[in-house]
Order: sequence, then structure tokens, then C-alpha cells
Amino acid sequence: MYKLKVSSIGKILEPSVNEDSVIAKGNLIAVSDGAGGGGVFAERWSEYLINNLPSTPITSFDRLDSWIETIWEPFYLECEDEAKKIGGMFLDKFYDEGSFATLACAWYVNGNVNWMAYGDSVVFHYNRKIGLLEHSFGALVDFNSAPYLINSKDELNPKGFKCGTFSIGTDDVVFICSDALAHYILSSYCIANKGLYDNELKTAIESRTKNENFILSALNRKIDNFGQVVNPLFNSISHDYNFRKHITKLLNQKVIANDDYSMAIMHFSM
Repeated sequence: MYKLKVSSIGKILEPSVNEDSVIAKGNLIAVSDGAGGGGVFAERWSEYLINNLPSTPITSFDRLDSWIETIWEPFYLECEDEAKKIGGMFLDKFYDEGSFATLACAWYVNGNVNWMAYGDSVVFHYNRKIGLLEHSFGALVDFNSAPYLINSKDELNPKGFKCGTFSIGTDDVVFICSDALAHYILSSYCIANKGLYDNELKTAIESRTKNENFILSALNRKIDNFGQVVNPLFNSISHDYNFRKHITKLLNQKVIANDDYSMAIMHFSM
């Protein structure tokens, strides 16, 4: 009924710890992007969230909040022990800031996909027959704003939570990406359908951020068919070598930011 594929690689231009975590198992796909810009143990927190996800959909903010409440303490206590061994500013940072990560998930249930997202990891639904892309994110320009993040010690913000349902048809693909890859995919879709998204592209370009340059480079590629963007990704995923090779090509074309890259796919064939 559906095939699951997944790949996750660290930064190519500046090799470092891959802070993303990803899963594709049973009726679930998910991506968590550990945010290393603040706090500590980001990669461990993202992995912990992914590995403790429920098998049933999280369909409200209250359910997300309740789930976090049931799992955070073992993680916190284990990391507190390690932070104490390191001591100093590291321990202070652990107590002051905790650990941060995004979370985006999709569950296939009774012919539909229930999804939730917190932060700028994005859930996509691609109807290949008509070329329509739906997603969990806002406008393209919203990638310029600091994302909402799940913290290992602080309360969640209801404003950061989104959820919904995708109706699934034959040959549809539901996939989840961490932010750099999600920005490339969404900007490319807007360019491939430029007549509909002229204003969205213009607003994002006029924001004068680093993402402006990636959009301008993608515009120079003259993307006419969105399939030419996603099909190479779909074909390379599940083989990290091929996935890395394709991402490297995108980096050389200057259409994607240097970051960790994760993608999980649920490809349907009814």
C-alpha cells in the first residue's frame, strides 16, 4: 500500500554532528531538527523525541503537551547527570536553556494521513497526478523567522502547533523535511507555479535575508516542472551516498542552505 524511505545527513560544507533525527516505521514518518544554536544536547533531544513518538496521531496541542509531559523527565535526569560531570558553563547552559528541537510527524490511518508540526520542519503532501503540493507550513517568507521549538524543560507555546489531515490517492507521496530542504522544495514549487505565487516569491525576495539568494538562484534555473525538483530527491532517498551526492549538487547551484538534511517519505500505491 505504501513504501517508506528515509535519509539524514549532516552538513556537507562544514562537517559536524548531525542534529537531525528521522524515522519511518509502521504507519509513521517523522523528522526532528535539533536546534544547536541554543541549549545543549540538541541531537540527543531530537532523537529522544523521535524514538518516543506514539503510534497514534497527535491531533491537538493538548495531546502534544500531555505527551511531552509524560516523556521529558527521564531525558532531563539522564542529561543532567552528564552535564554535572562536564560542569562549568555547560552545566549552567543546561539548567538555563535545556535542549531544543522541532518536530514534524505524519501517521497513516484509515485511508488518510494525520499530521502535526511544531517548528519549521515541514510535512508535505504531493499529488503527482495533478501536480499539487500541500504542506504544513505558512508562507515562504516565514522561514526567515525564528522557529518555535520544543524545549526539554519549558512549556510549549500553543502558537507553534499545527495539525491537519491529508486525503490520500493513488501514487501520492507524503514526505517530511528539515528546514533547509523544506525551503528549497517550497520555493521551487512556487517558482514552478510562478503565476500563482508571484506575490509570495516577491515578498520572500524583498525580505533581504540569506534565503533571498537561494530563491534568486533557483529562479535562474527556470524550473518549469516541479517533478524535476522532487523526483531526484525521491529517487536518491534511502541511500545516503546518493542523497548526499544530490544535495551537494544543489549546494553547488546555490539553491539550498548549508545545514543538516533529513527527509522521510511515505509513497502510496493503491
